[in-house]
Amino acid sequence: MAYEITGKLVVRFEIVQRSESFKTREFVIESTEDSNGRTFTNYVKFQCVQDKTAMPDRFSIGEEVKVQFNIKGTKWEKDGRTSYITNLDAWRMESLKLSQNNAQAQGQEVNYNDIPPTDNVDDLPF
Repeated sequence: MAYEITGKLVVRFEIVQRSESFKTREFVIESTEDSNGRTFTNYVKFQCVQDKTAMPDRFSIGEEVKVQFNIKGTKWEKDGRTSYITNLDAWRMESLKLSQNNAQAQGQEVNYNDIPPTDNVDDLPF
């Protein structure tokens, strides 16, 4: 199941090579929401893996972004102890400013009154 959240990019960490064939990278966005006249600020840390580790490089610190992600949970057992790990795996990231501009452009309707009339009224071949 995919989720999305918007916020300001505040931290971009370095890529970590976990093994010869696996790499990860984390980044944090600041997300604020208003509820009953109070403002709540959350700092949400995401993980990118493999070919997605370069994704945060396209954005500047402080830029408003929309992040699409999956929630991944893992059970881990070691020395008789069981631990559970939850990751927010980001798989898409876009500038909020660009997505708002695209939404406005897609929402524009054609006004046929703005189309200039043609000079050749009788242009049918029959």
